[in-house]
Amino acid sequence: MSRSKKRNISKTMVFCLISVTIFILAACGEKGIDRNLVKEAAGEERTVNLFSPMEKTEANTVNVARSAADKTVIMAEEKLGVKVDYVTYTAEDYQDKTYDDVALDRVRNNMDDIYLLNPDVIKKLGEEDKLLDLSGLSCADNLRDVVKTANTVNGKLVAIPQEVVAYGLFINKDMFDQYELELPETPEEFLECCRVFKENGIETPVGANRWWLENFVLAQAYADLYNGGNTEAEIAALNSGESKYSDYMRPGFEFLQEMIDRGYIDAKKAYVSEAIEGEGPDFLAQRTPIVMAYWGAANAETAYGKPDFNMLVIGFPSNRGRMPVMPMTGFSIGAEAEHAEDAMKTLDVMLSDEALHVYAETNKVISSSKNVEVECIPALQPLNDRIQSNVYVLGANANMKLEQWGNTCMIVRELLNGATVEECMAEFDRLQAETLEQ
Repeated sequence: MSRSKKRNISKTMVFCLISVTIFILAACGEKGIDRNLVKEAAGEERTVNLFSPMEKTEANTVNVARSAADKTVIMAEEKLGVKVDYVTYTAEDYQDKTYDDVALDRVRNNMDDIYLLNPDVIKKLGEEDKLLDLSGLSCADNLRDVVKTANTVNGKLVAIPQEVVAYGLFINKDMFDQYELELPETPEEFLECCRVFKENGIETPVGANRWWLENFVLAQAYADLYNGGNTEAEIAALNSGESKYSDYMRPGFEFLQEMIDRGYIDAKKAYVSEAIEGEGPDFLAQRTPIVMAYWGAANAETAYGKPDFNMLVIGFPSNRGRMPVMPMTGFSIGAEAEHAEDAMKTLDVMLSDEALHVYAETNKVISSSKNVEVECIPALQPLNDRIQSNVYVLGANANMKLEQWGNTCMIVRELLNGATVEECMAEFDRLQAETLEQ
């Protein structure tokens, strides 16, 4: 795979993560940065500039419904007497610079104070010492360990999210009951369920898109690494080259290849399908019993929030049972931010337990604070039970030299496009060797 091809796929891929966490992201713009960036009217003297893909109504309009994140911003404005000026990236198509491209440029050129960043950008900018250490904030004491682990770069906590994004398998429980199938725990059990569905006339048991099949791989690759009590040593061995990422990834890629070969997923359709848009209609129409999505999709009426059947959300199959996969986005502050002091205070309010409770209650999501719990809908309870038991796999970890979420997604897409498992493993080896040279 050429490096230019890798970059192009990575640029497209960033839409799949940040858009499902806090805001709706439009990834690129028609005329470049200046045309697509919109800065609100200058505020009072104490201002903090926040760069994100979020659209916001006029800053002083109070009688307008706002997003969950807006509510936490308002809390900071009222408590601190600051005004948060949004700089948003409004995109019209997907042909120019991505949100990640623009975020990297703005952080490196010290153009804003607070930034909402994807995990690969957090990692890159953290390694460049372009982000402040947030570990001194009061809210940092309340963070879940998974949040700290995922967003610590070179010993510094460089990003904090407002929610923990968890991916799982969305199951039509009625169809499983119809064929007397137990919910699968292991890859072997999952394949057996698919076999039964296929033999009973279900053309494509697993609905897939071009973004989220990597969750199958990550769950199988790192089930032991994150749950076997030897996480730091295993990551150190990967970072030094003593262990190979390809050895971890191989079982998951072989699993996906078997699903392709048996017709359990439609590789050609998945390769070109956008998330939910491609597989969602078949799942809701009960033509496909299994899809994959993020926690919030179970609450959203525009996704899977109102199915006409009994739906459950479970973890991905692994040798340790059903495994949630959790990537991270996060808010960061530029290392040379003009309003660094006020930016730190603003984030401390936005990410306080009080604010995160408002955020979590509004969106019905998993809070980044260990002190904030929200009662989830029954469909999400199986996934939530695993997470609350600290059973999970990180889809993004800044402590790993090789970025995980984007690279795995990219290489899975190559598999969907006809690459062999061996070719995919060779690409992991090449990427690992590249990181060792840096």
